[in-house]
Amino acid sequence: MSWFPKPVGPRAAFADLRAFMRQRSREQFIGAALAVLVTAVIVFEFLIDSRINTAPPRQIVYAQSWSADRTDAEIVAQQKVDQAKKDAAAKEKQRQFQKLEKQLGM
Repeated sequence: MSWFPKPVGPRAAFADLRAFMRQRSREQFIGAALAVLVTAVIVFEFLIDSRINTAPPRQIVYAQSWSADRTDAEIVAQQKVDQAKKDAAAKEKQRQFQKLEKQLGM
């Protein structure tokens, strides 16, 4: 491997690690194994979590079909009905937030 310095290589590094681990006590080896295990579990969880629910859910958009010969009065009337529905929904949402505010004592 050309990017390692001359006296060092993967085999030498693993041999050095093995020699180092032979000089350690059993408790140190168990502690090191647990530290590696916990780290591996955390990394594994991040890898799994990044693949779950990444795509946005399908969104269905419904479009109304209108006749081509509608008059301007019909369009304005429909817009008023739609605006009234939108205002009612906003008022209901505001009422729900006010109820929640009272429950939380704000």
